[in-house]
Amino acid sequence: MWARLPRGRSRTATSSSFPTDDWLAAVLATPGLTGLRDLEAAREMLFADALRALPLIERYDGPLIDVGSGGGSPGLPIASALPDREVTLLDAERGKCDFLRRWAPPNAQVVWGRVEEQPLERWGVAMAKALAQPATAAEWCLPLVRVGGAAILWLGVSADVPRLGRVSAHLGGGIPELYDGLAVLPKVAPTPPRFPRRVGVAKKRPLA
Repeated sequence: MWARLPRGRSRTATSSSFPTDDWLAAVLATPGLTGLRDLEAAREMLFADALRALPLIERYDGPLIDVGSGGGSPGLPIASALPDREVTLLDAERGKCDFLRRWAPPNAQVVWGRVEEQPLERWGVAMAKALAQPATAAEWCLPLVRVGGAAILWLGVSADVPRLGRVSAHLGGGIPELYDGLAVLPKVAPTPPRFPRRVGVAKKRPLA
């Protein structure tokens, strides 16, 4: 059962200094970042859709990480809208990290590396949009989140929510909270020591 997104002061806000249209045009012009070809569609899918999560993110303290940031959605719009929050833009591809560094605001740092090799339980919120199937995205994100924080995932219409709940429970997460295409996985206990699994295993052999 999907709930309505809670209202938040920053729901549609972003920093006036962030060059949104220039960034979106660069995403469209750079091979390998998106299949979109229209600026208005990119504004809706990469910018506005990212900012929908702000009321959920603002429930949690601490630094943020965008896992598999790619061309920068949701991380760049979120970082520009929340200039007082530390944001990590993580991607395993060096070329994408080079692109992100050109657009990252002062409160965002770009990290080139595998998610399985990042510090555990460091961040207040881990975000993933169009990264992988929800079960895999949850396994990548929840170990990075401290207890009391949350993973926030953008879900497709065919997402298997019961399975996502089972995966969350394996990783110290709670029951998924569903908001209009977004899933919040609260971190209620430390992730067991056997996670994260080796690089690539979560995608090849998803949990649950």
